[in-house]
Amino acid sequence: MAAQAGRDLLLKLDQDGNGSFQTVAGLRSRRVALNATAVDITNSDSSGRWRELLSSAGTRTASLSGSGLFRDQASDASVRQLFFAGEIRNWQVVIPDFGTLTGPFQVTALEYGGRHDGEVTYELALESAGELTFAVL
Repeated sequence: MAAQAGRDLLLKLDQDGNGSFQTVAGLRSRRVALNATAVDITNSDSSGRWRELLSSAGTRTASLSGSGLFRDQASDASVRQLFFAGEIRNWQVVIPDFGTLTGPFQVTALEYGGRHDGEVTYELALESAGELTFAVL
């Protein structure tokens, strides 16, 4: 498989809840982390005293972070409103040549910055807030 360009990883928001996702930002750097906690059920009868885990019992989470430029003022306003309201909305992360991760996320961090001779940039963090789906492209 050939390498994928990082710029092709897209962050999209279902702004009005109708299932129509729109790209909200030009992300210059981004990161998606999928995690699962394990449930340890090791006891004194465990074979060889090796750790045993309970299948399908842990909590799964996804975290997404990125920085870059908002697509336009409307995208900036939508994300900012979600942050201040603490609302959870459906987001979609398109991972080129792999698939699409879709589901509810909450904006947990929103930072703005900029240089005197450049554009305003932002940093954004999202945390999963429900069941996510992964569809292969």
